[in-house]
Amino acid sequence: MKLTDRNFSRLVLSAMTIGFVALIAAGAMAIWTVSRNQLDARLIEHAYQVNARIGSYQIQLERAETARRGYLLVQSALFEREYGAATRAAGEALAGLELLIRDPRQQQRYARLRALTRVEVAAMGISMGLAKSGDLARAQAVFDDERSVSALLEIRALSEQMNRAQDVLLAQRNVDEQASLWLLYIVLGGAGVLVVLVALGSGWAIRRYTGSLASSRDDLRNANANLESAVDERTADLQRANDEIQRFAYIVSHDLRSPLVNIMGFTAELESAAGQLGDYLRNAEVEQPGTVPEAVRLAAVEDLPEATQFIRSSAQKMDRLINAILRLAREGRRTLNPEKLLINALVKSVADSVDQQISERGATIEVQGKLPDIVNDRVAVEQLFSNLVENAVKYLDPARPGQIVVRGRRRGDRAVFEVIDNGRGIDPRDHQRIFDLFRRSGAQDQPGEGIGLAHSRALAYRLGGTISCTSTLGEGANFCLNLPVAYAGERTER
Repeated sequence: MKLTDRNFSRLVLSAMTIGFVALIAAGAMAIWTVSRNQLDARLIEHAYQVNARIGSYQIQLERAETARRGYLLVQSALFEREYGAATRAAGEALAGLELLIRDPRQQQRYARLRALTRVEVAAMGISMGLAKSGDLARAQAVFDDERSVSALLEIRALSEQMNRAQDVLLAQRNVDEQASLWLLYIVLGGAGVLVVLVALGSGWAIRRYTGSLASSRDDLRNANANLESAVDERTADLQRANDEIQRFAYIVSHDLRSPLVNIMGFTAELESAAGQLGDYLRNAEVEQPGTVPEAVRLAAVEDLPEATQFIRSSAQKMDRLINAILRLAREGRRTLNPEKLLINALVKSVADSVDQQISERGATIEVQGKLPDIVNDRVAVEQLFSNLVENAVKYLDPARPGQIVVRGRRRGDRAVFEVIDNGRGIDPRDHQRIFDLFRRSGAQDQPGEGIGLAHSRALAYRLGGTISCTSTLGEGANFCLNLPVAYAGERTER
């Protein structure tokens, strides 16, 4: 089965999802286990502390009992000091033990131990007092008292019970800690196995996919080799066709000029003759009223001048169109000379050329920031900015102060320039039509033949760029000129 892009994407996504889930689960389990181990470690440490306190208590109590016996035998001050230090240490150990015990049964044992300790310490204190006063017989009697012996034996038994209970608890906590560690090892091992399986599956899929890509790349290389030769042939054909069209436009425009000159010349003669005829008829009407028919007078005085004027205006419009076509043909045949252009200075020159029109309309033109410099044909780029700025000035809205802004920025190896105005705006339906030859948008109350934007688009394409328009009717227009930062050679429009 061929591994398609869609199946490969799904497989890789699934593998990545499984891998991430496994890693997240392993991480969560590791965090839980570490927390559990920390808790178990604290509990184990607590158990050791309880055992240590119980052991310390037992040692100090036995030490006090031994010191009492020694004092009863020899009445030495050394045994007296030893007894006092031991009883104080036993009391501190017992008080510290109370702060550590949390188990209810241990707390019951501790309460009994504390009561017995009070009885035993009181008995030891009495016997020590009697011995110190010299009444050794009564001191010995207190020492031999059965209740004191029973209390001491019970204290020892309770201490051992508490120690055994702590040992059981410690063993259980060690088991819990080991279980948590084993669970962590199992989870990490399972996650590792799952990640390895995902990696193996992904590697297999990638190998299959790269194999398909290599095969497709070979096919594409062969297709491109054939396509490049076909494109070269087609480009050469288009270049020859474009050259023929330009030569044809130049020849046709040149040949149309001769009859147009004749039309305009004979129109002038007709206007002169019509003027003389009109003068003659007006004089005849004055000298001999009623001799000139009304139809003849109207034809000579009104119809003929009106007709010749219409012919003249049409001939002048045709002359402007022919001149425009000739200009386009010449521009298409002109050799481009790329050079480094400082666009801020170039745009300022264009703005200065329309300064009078800007002032008359009470408008402003602003260049925002540093415009990117490019390498291209100076005449062509200057013509592009002139067309866009003059077009913006021409179609400003007299109802509000005109504002024209020129700004630009780099975008990779392209330079993007914008000429923005707050003029009349352009109907969205005409955003593409305004770039067609002899097509205009909106009210036709400004001079022009509809050639400027068509010329701009053809010129921008020849420079390796594009030009586009975005606009809202009544709010202004934004013309965007996209040119290469460095001119890479002329291309032929297809």
